[in-house]
Amino acid sequence: MASSKPKVQLMVNSCTGKMGQAVAEAAMRAGVEVVPYTLCGPSDTVDKSHVSVQDVKMELVPPATRDEKVQQLKKQYPNLVMVDYTLPDAIHGMVDFYTKHDTPFVMGTTGGDRAKILAQVQAAKTYAVIAPNMGKQIVAFQAMMDMMAKQFPGAFSGYKLKVVESHQSTKKDTSGTAKAVVQSFVELGIPFDVSQIELVREPKEQVERMHVPESAINGHAYHTYQLTSGDGTVMFEFQHNVIGRTTYAEGTVDAVLFLAQRIAEKSDKTLYNMIDVLQSGFMR
Repeated sequence: MASSKPKVQLMVNSCTGKMGQAVAEAAMRAGVEVVPYTLCGPSDTVDKSHVSVQDVKMELVPPATRDEKVQQLKKQYPNLVMVDYTLPDAIHGMVDFYTKHDTPFVMGTTGGDRAKILAQVQAAKTYAVIAPNMGKQIVAFQAMMDMMAKQFPGAFSGYKLKVVESHQSTKKDTSGTAKAVVQSFVELGIPFDVSQIELVREPKEQVERMHVPESAINGHAYHTYQLTSGDGTVMFEFQHNVIGRTTYAEGTVDAVLFLAQRIAEKSDKTLYNMIDVLQSGFMR
């Protein structure tokens, strides 16, 4: 584990959204310098020019001025790292932006063509941590599933898989975490396509079926993976339920500090994921 906190000046994009605000707040709690600017969508600046996170006013930077602004910010903040929690529809444009300006970034946004994104960032040699889930314990669970798939291939041949995931109704795409865990089960010999993942987005069903507290309807992630033997005599169930955004926000800040350290060391490797962060021990 690193003995001291690396220098970093953090710009959290999409602070108009709840996840962006949660990351900015987590960074402030950790004593990380937060840059008072945030990239946003064109509609966000129609009736306002700032958004407040705690006592800090974040100036909204729309697409029309972001190229010019990032050049200024890179001179003003030499240790600039950006965090991306924008929208799945915007993910490729944001990757284009970060690689174009060679701006280090941590991306927790899901969606898009993941293989294309990783290949693009790798080719550009832009320092980045890209992961569909920033929750450290959940990533550790994913890593264990991946390890089991690699060490015991075919261990669950003949089993059937059922996956149900529940998120707030504003999340339209399928969970990237669920997709990653499914891939591990496929490698264990279970035929399953990510299109078979069941999405629960209706509040009534979330409360009654998934047992999500009503207070968490607008911010939760409940996942259940059920494995049943062909004859129905054996069943395994894996579940991880998260309320709120704190665990993802804190994991994102850890990823930022990890990336800042790699940059300071001038590491030859530039593209990382959350398993790299976990294995480094670079967590608070």
